Amino acid sequence: MTDKAGWIRAAVDQFERPLITYALRMTGELETARDVVQDTFLKLWLADQAGIEDHLAPWLYRVCRNRALDVLRKEGRMTTFDDDRLSACAPKGTPQQDNATGDHTLLDSMRTLPARQQEILRLKFQGGLTYKQIAEVMDLTASNVGFLIHTSIKALRDQLAPHGDQPGEAATGAAR
Repeated sequence: MTDKAGWIRAAVDQFERPLITYALRMTGELETARDVVQDTFLKLWLADQAGIEDHLAPWLYRVCRNRALDVLRKEGRMTTFDDDRLSACAPKGTPQQDNATGDHTLLDSMRTLPARQQEILRLKFQGGLTYKQIAEVMDLTASNVGFLIHTSIKALRDQLAPHGDQPGEAATGAAR
């Protein structure tokens, strides 16, 4: 069992913080997020190492996601998992959100996306998961994940671009 204990320790070292961040976005409460992640690692301890070793990251994120949804349902704080749920749980008081100039920042823009798109972007850019791994976590196809990422990034670019100054507009106008 020492080998499994070492494997679990390595998994905790690598994934505990990202999973807490992920669970916090879903639950909105740090202690609840920590409990969810603790339950996730307990399930890892009970799981067959050989059966999940080659896809550990998506397995952990999927178990964490499912546990967070279970907790939210149990606590009655969630009637459905819709696009408004995750948006409402975004932590307040981040430096990007509280900037005094009122600049439209990436995090502010991201909060305007549907919850599913926000979650996919977090799994991709914060969790470092591949399209295939995200698909496994969220029960989607990899091509659907790619489409949602592309759509999300395009929406963010459109929101953050100066009004009327889309990339390449000046160049095509000058060439005529």
